Amino acid sequence: MTTPAESLRSLARTRASLDGEEVTYWWSGSVFSWAPDEPYQLLFGFEGVNVARLVQDVDAGPDAFQLLTREAAFYLDPVSREILDTWQGLAVTHIWNDPANQRWRPFPVPTTELGGQVCFSLEIPLAYPSPLPVAQYPLHSAGDTYKALELFQFFADRADLEGPAPSVPATMSWTRMSPWLPWMARGERPGGLTYHCRGRKLGAYAEVPERTRAYIAAHHPEFARAPEKWSEPNETSWTYFRKLHPPQ
Repeated sequence: MTTPAESLRSLARTRASLDGEEVTYWWSGSVFSWAPDEPYQLLFGFEGVNVARLVQDVDAGPDAFQLLTREAAFYLDPVSREILDTWQGLAVTHIWNDPANQRWRPFPVPTTELGGQVCFSLEIPLAYPSPLPVAQYPLHSAGDTYKALELFQFFADRADLEGPAPSVPATMSWTRMSPWLPWMARGERPGGLTYHCRGRKLGAYAEVPERTRAYIAAHHPEFARAPEKWSEPNETSWTYFRKLHPPQ
């Protein structure tokens, strides 16, 4: 991994597969609230699935890729870990991000050697105009600027990365700091959420827990497959909420 292009290919084999085959990641964790003068609280369990296909971005050169993905994730009861329909009398809006695509270009991917493992770290601060302006969504918007922090780590064995396989076994961690979710109806109240999750690359979508596969099949079965081609813009919890609740 001496050049940015080589580093990106190693990340690509860890996050997806160079041969264009579908790759499923599954993760599980918790969601905590924070607010001034309040104790941290465990609000939800959390579970998610991302199905991805990596293809070359032929218009951008031989070392460029498109990561084509759909991503579903669910808020759970923190004790029973059952998928929630409501929370404190409010309808829960789960995560149905179709698409959740990325364009990849060679860059010096931050890596850390951990004995026999390699850790790829992606630290992504976000700030852009909110799809839910306060004037239109006073109960559902934390502000006119959406701000969040996404922290990913992908772990693979050095020995696997030194081999020829287009895809290598991997585990991952994900931490996210975000505003209150729109469906929580907390408006501009100070505070927000912290997500803390861990997961792994599965051998196949069939390895996703049966409960989760059944929920996806019953609600949005297309999330069992990755997209076939590039589309935009990406879906987020904020844009999806706006589609469900257009401004009046």
